[in-house]
Amino acid sequence: MAQYIAQRGEVAAVQLDVQPVEARLSIRESVERALSALVVSGELAPGTLVSVPTLAAQFDVSATPVREAMLELERRGFVEAVKNKGFRVTEVSDEELAHIVEVRQLLEPPAMERLATQFPQDRLEELTASANDIIAGAEGGDLRTYLEADVAFHLGLTAMLGNPLLVQMVSDLRSRTRLIGLTALLESGRLTDSAAEHLDLLRALSTGDAAGARRVMSHHISHVLGVWSGHPEDSADPVAAS
Repeated sequence: MAQYIAQRGEVAAVQLDVQPVEARLSIRESVERALSALVVSGELAPGTLVSVPTLAAQFDVSATPVREAMLELERRGFVEAVKNKGFRVTEVSDEELAHIVEVRQLLEPPAMERLATQFPQDRLEELTASANDIIAGAEGGDLRTYLEADVAFHLGLTAMLGNPLLVQMVSDLRSRTRLIGLTALLESGRLTDSAAEHLDLLRALSTGDAAGARRVMSHHISHVLGVWSGHPEDSADPVAAS
């Protein structure tokens, strides 16, 4: 895991724990995914400055794909350009995060409720393996694997409804979400608890429990404003998965 200890306004000069570039991805995509995971999880803290040459050296690639990746992250609102210095990781206000969660709650739980009425049983084994990948990422302390597997799992489920616009909207909302409490959860060993909720969701979907699928998905999203952001949650939450 990358260890970032940087004061505001200082360029981060620590070594990134980057993984080899995947052959199926372009260099830009691989760099973008790695940096996105660091920003989403809070390992690259708000206010941290990073430079393209430094990142290129740490990823052992040319500056061009790194610059392209940073411009995409800028488009998503994760970073902002700082003249003659590089890019600064932006902050997301509690109000903005609440707005993102509100829209996600309007879209994703009803989508899972509907999917439970038409769930393809022949996909259950594949999806269970995907859910276990998320749990493995949490158990192994690999936030990049956890986050990438999580996105693939949820977008894959949403795509089963056959509405590409819905998939696009959910993907965009997820790409804007910050989960700066993940690192602390990982270190405490509690990230596996929320990771296991993916199996709860599959159980509800595969048994046709539409109300249960909606309840699990709603509770899962609620972590964005709770433990995933470093805030306490009510352990007596009535929508918590049983």
